[in-house]
Amino acid sequence: MIRRFAVFWVLLFVAGCSTILINQFDQRFGEASVQTRIYSEDYPPAAEFIDEVKPILDQRCVMCHACYDAPCQLKLTSAAGIDRGVTTARVYNAARLTADPTTRLYTDAKSTQMWRQKGFVPVLNERAQTEQANREAGLMYQALQQKRTHGETGEAILDPNAYDFSLDRAQQCVGIEGYAKVQASHPEWGMPYGLPPLSDEEFDTLTAWLAKGAPMADSLKLHQQMQAQVEQWEAFLNGDSLKQQLMARYIYEHLYITHLYFAEDSHTRPAFFKLVRSRTPSGQPIDEISTRRPYDNPGVERVYYRLAPERESIVVKTHIPYRLDKARAERWTRWFLADDIQVDSLPSYEPKVAGNPFVAYLDLPLNSRYRFLLDDAETFIMGFMKGPVCRGQVALNVIQDHFWVFFTNPDNTYEEKEAQFLAEQSEHMRMPTVEQSNVLPIRTWLDYSKRYENYINARIGVVREWINQDGGKLNLDLLWDGEGNNDNAALTIFRHFDSASVVKGLVGREPKTAWVIDYPLFERIHYLLVAGFDPYGNLGHQLVTRMYMDFLRMEGEFSFASFLPAQERYDELRSWYVGADKSIVKFVESRPQEAFFKSAIKFDSDRPAKSQFYKMLHDKVAPVLSHKYQLDALQDPAEVMSFAQHIEAWQGGAVKLLPQVTFIQVDQPETATSRYYTLLRHNAHSNISSLFLEKDNRLPDQDYLSLLPGLVGAYPGAFWQVKQADLAQLEQQLLQAKNEGDYQDFMQNYGVRRTNAAFWPYSDRLHQRYLQAEPVSSGILDYSRLENR
Repeated sequence: MIRRFAVFWVLLFVAGCSTILINQFDQRFGEASVQTRIYSEDYPPAAEFIDEVKPILDQRCVMCHACYDAPCQLKLTSAAGIDRGVTTARVYNAARLTADPTTRLYTDAKSTQMWRQKGFVPVLNERAQTEQANREAGLMYQALQQKRTHGETGEAILDPNAYDFSLDRAQQCVGIEGYAKVQASHPEWGMPYGLPPLSDEEFDTLTAWLAKGAPMADSLKLHQQMQAQVEQWEAFLNGDSLKQQLMARYIYEHLYITHLYFAEDSHTRPAFFKLVRSRTPSGQPIDEISTRRPYDNPGVERVYYRLAPERESIVVKTHIPYRLDKARAERWTRWFLADDIQVDSLPSYEPKVAGNPFVAYLDLPLNSRYRFLLDDAETFIMGFMKGPVCRGQVALNVIQDHFWVFFTNPDNTYEEKEAQFLAEQSEHMRMPTVEQSNVLPIRTWLDYSKRYENYINARIGVVREWINQDGGKLNLDLLWDGEGNNDNAALTIFRHFDSASVVKGLVGREPKTAWVIDYPLFERIHYLLVAGFDPYGNLGHQLVTRMYMDFLRMEGEFSFASFLPAQERYDELRSWYVGADKSIVKFVESRPQEAFFKSAIKFDSDRPAKSQFYKMLHDKVAPVLSHKYQLDALQDPAEVMSFAQHIEAWQGGAVKLLPQVTFIQVDQPETATSRYYTLLRHNAHSNISSLFLEKDNRLPDQDYLSLLPGLVGAYPGAFWQVKQADLAQLEQQLLQAKNEGDYQDFMQNYGVRRTNAAFWPYSDRLHQRYLQAEPVSSGILDYSRLENR
């Protein structure tokens, strides 16, 4: 009782102090009121923001302030995000029992006043618009000035007692009225947080802009130049026939998270657009329909699909580029609008229908839907990693750190017969995301696990019937070869703890596991992890999503194992689930032999079957196999090749000390040029079926590395810089590292730490080269995982 009483008085005291500070600001600069700051880009002061201010924000601030994981939800990626400000509400809150209101920029509020009503407080001065007030009553200026005053520590490694770089650290999400207390308690916490301060020129530019009242604009001139293509595509997606409307609805539910572009020249940076649902048709201003999920009821009689300019800075962690061109439109027309396709009515938006693609899109040919996904399989797999979230551990700790993905052939006769079966199994194929964002995890899990088991058993029966009646065989013909022109036929997935990357090709050493994905598995993963996942959902929603993904992963793994000799299947599967929960082991071992059927592939009994099968798969997709991330295919220098060969043979030891993602700048002094590489550490696990005890399943002595050309991953953990001639020396020091002290000595020689005076020049060069090499797929990196070591 005494403790509660004390807490009450503390809260009362804090509230009283805040009131006093508010009164002080009100007395000096007048009461706060929403200001007009966003103008047309033709307005000269706003044009200065685009040309001079925004580049600084992109280069120094956006790498920490973008997407849902931005501290205090402060998004500095656009004028609207700056104007919105900060909030104490956190998108990532694993403990919440009920879903939170959504706070998506541009979607869930249409004005600054609406954001104030939702609890966001300004980072810009909203009192009298004088230079003094804009500085002293502006949170952004105060944070920048604080860094100028207290930013230089002179230490190579920042004091961990003063700086907390953990993802779930406590955040000080206060308005200007409470910021003086934060400054006094943590003078070192100026912005950029835990990174070098801005240069004098950068600081002066931002200060002058803030003093003028921070006029802003969005740069849309390049988008306006694309207006003819926008109108053409909007006309294509908004045809009046039921068939056209159903096609557009299906396409929207798969592309709403992508960045669409029209560029014919892949060597230039295009303008990007988002596909949105609008109440208004083409030719009128977009009136976006805001719903939690893309398949939720729009609440209007007719939905219009519109291309809205992407107004935010492009950041790697959310960037999924998708090209629209004439050939694409022709394929969609052939797949979805053929004369023999009949659509007599549109599916309802009732959750059990709209959230189940096998029911909602029964009238669209299954083969067409599958081809739509295969056409850009990398894009849709990328959606599983980037999706509607920026921190994906809930979904991603269900996958291995490194594995390959293959796909079934869309022309299998079995695929043609499957559409009706999937519709008949609709109740068994319902996913947890069909429910709302508030669920009870145990009850929901038991319900859906039983449904899934019923579906799998029914599927075994149907496939057995197909095998027996149609003379089908489990052989390589069942797998997709890209039809001689599509390099999406083989993909590699890398997990980086709570993020992941997907690249084309078979990259790295032979992985522990691989997946074979067919249409129903592909579609279910999309609707589970992308279309149906709500980052604002309650704990139950997120837990059940994670647990259901266990089944989908095992389905992909079982499909791969089915091609192995019968006598090796169970041994292989058991090796993937050593020490797993008894229920998981039982599920693995309970699969009857008839669930795998008989493989018609001939194996040499003297060699491991999995390695033989990997070789067969490689040969099958070889004509279309991408070699973009294969060092030996890019004529890399001999020193790099030797370095890669050696470190990729390492296991455990020094590997355990490295971050998940390291970017390496290899300098070539004789040519005054540099090459960039990505070093990935793959964490080994005894199994990945545990929801909360991942650390207990780690096998660090089995961790290994992959070296890839270019930049792969959105969240670098470390930066290295080395002369090409010194790679062997770097290798030797790294190999000899046995503990944290040794690693810190290594970083002293080769690391570009967050405290390094050359940090920002290094970052700028990295981003410039990234943009030059990948003008379509590059973006601003995220520095929230950058180590302090």
